Amino acid sequence: MNIPDDPFFTLLSDALAARGAETLQRSLYAALRDAILCGQLQAQSWLPGSRTLAQRLNISRNTVNAALEQLAMEGYLRRDRRGSRVASLPQTAGGADFLSVELPERLLELPQVQPRDTPPLLFTPGTPAINYFPLPLWRRLLDRVLREQGSSLLGYGDAAGEWPLRVAIARHLALSRGIDCDARQIVITEGALEGVNLCTHLLSEPGQRAWVEEPGYFGAKSAFLAAGLVLEGVAVDNEGMRIAANMPPPTLIFTSPSHQYPTGSVLSAARRLALLEYARQHGCWIIEDDYDSEFRFSGEPIPAMRGMDDNAPVVYLGTFSKTLFPSLRIGFMVLPPMLVEAAQPAIRALLRGGHRAEQRALASFIEEGHYARHLAAMRRLYRKRQAQLRAVLGEELSVPHELMAGEGGLHMTVAIDGIDDVSLVRQARAHQMTPSALSTFYLDRQHARTGLVLGYGNTSASQFAPAIRTLQRLIAPLRRGQG
Repeated sequence: MNIPDDPFFTLLSDALAARGAETLQRSLYAALRDAILCGQLQAQSWLPGSRTLAQRLNISRNTVNAALEQLAMEGYLRRDRRGSRVASLPQTAGGADFLSVELPERLLELPQVQPRDTPPLLFTPGTPAINYFPLPLWRRLLDRVLREQGSSLLGYGDAAGEWPLRVAIARHLALSRGIDCDARQIVITEGALEGVNLCTHLLSEPGQRAWVEEPGYFGAKSAFLAAGLVLEGVAVDNEGMRIAANMPPPTLIFTSPSHQYPTGSVLSAARRLALLEYARQHGCWIIEDDYDSEFRFSGEPIPAMRGMDDNAPVVYLGTFSKTLFPSLRIGFMVLPPMLVEAAQPAIRALLRGGHRAEQRALASFIEEGHYARHLAAMRRLYRKRQAQLRAVLGEELSVPHELMAGEGGLHMTVAIDGIDDVSLVRQARAHQMTPSALSTFYLDRQHARTGLVLGYGNTSASQFAPAIRTLQRLIAPLRRGQG
């Protein structure tokens, strides 16, 4: 053996003495492995015999042999009748070099999204009133599904989702959104964002162009950038997206026409028809995000653009994260008829059909009328909260501002020109508030408006006044060059 005895056994003895809750076998294995990896035990060196190791370390020979066998099985040692010898391993540069690794540039350009909090903090956009969800009823429906179908739901299901849920969604869309579709056109996803990702795989190639609303939903921008698409922002006004005559045609057009996020505007009928015609003429696909249109507070619901023409080049996206609760992770997409058959191979390759029990429970929740009743109750709650938040902003927010909310949804945007809204949001977090900075919804940050996107779905009205007073206090020193 060409290993100095004393330092070697001291190394192992120290490791066993400091083993904490680990077993002797595991500690010995780890000490020998680390010594091999760092070069303390050099390649082709012979280790002492198992009897010698056991005696010097005062442990069982079986423990020693088990550790050596594990090292041999993993390729650190070579064992034969002559004993155990350190294997020749490739040299590595060490883990420190990975600290300088660079991600692809398109990933570094992704919009910055605030970390999620559990439970959500005040004014978190996109979060519904989860404490109003009928959890006991949901538990009964889920228990019933598991009792009746049990282990049959534990395997992979249809990649496009559970058939009963697809049928239930098709019926609901016909009644509530004016969409006449077959259940075969519906694909269940893990939220609307997975639907956007799926659209990029199905309908585009890296390097192609995508239009996004400016300002607009950063989830779609992230998906497009990660897929290697070139983004172009389309300005939004009170009638929704405003297409300029000189804009080069895209492959994908992302829009939220029934309640634009974050401005709350509604895409007018004239612009909807013009957009549909533009897409037909230029071979574009429209992705219609209908994320919270169930919550409209005045007049009749705004029909989906997809419902204006059954054969339009529109992929419709919906989600239950806003209407029920976020961790459900169930959304859906409605494919136009011409895509259904062509998309099946890709859908089977990219999706796996999980959350089967939850999907079946959700189908029952919809078919038995619970979903419609819950939507009606939440619509009343959010209508009241929006009105109360408007009143509190009028009374407590003294800095010049503009409200952009539309007539529905779960958020209200407060444009406040000339402030550092990113710093404001960072400071608000220390006061248990997580509104979003309006400027972060823009591709062109140099010409972005500033302000706050306030989610009121998860915030009770009793908290509005003290929270807005706190924001008012934080805003004053952040107004750039203003008195």
